[in-house]
Amino acid sequence: MPVTVECQKRPEGSKPRALRREGLIPAVLYGHKGTESIDLVLPAKTAETLLKQVNVGKTAIALNIPDLAWEGQAVLQEVQAHPWRNYLYHLSFFASSSK
Repeated sequence: MPVTVECQKRPEGSKPRALRREGLIPAVLYGHKGTESIDLVLPAKTAETLLKQVNVGKTAIALNIPDLAWEGQAVLQEVQAHPWRNYLYHLSFFASSSK
């Protein structure tokens, strides 16, 4: 079953801690245009569901970013979380291909 995630572009100048208080998890997409990266946010519930469905570094995810009209395949490369609490800090995606 393909996994699809919709992310939003992170507002310019927004602080990660403030985003987390609002229920959003900061994320980043690497590799879509060489060395460029895109700062993203996604709802915490979506991020938690995503982590239950995929294996880090292995499962292809259909990533949709409507603000940038970018849509393609990515792999969840890194998950930063609190060591013993169920609390996410940051997600990193690596683009494998684009449509």
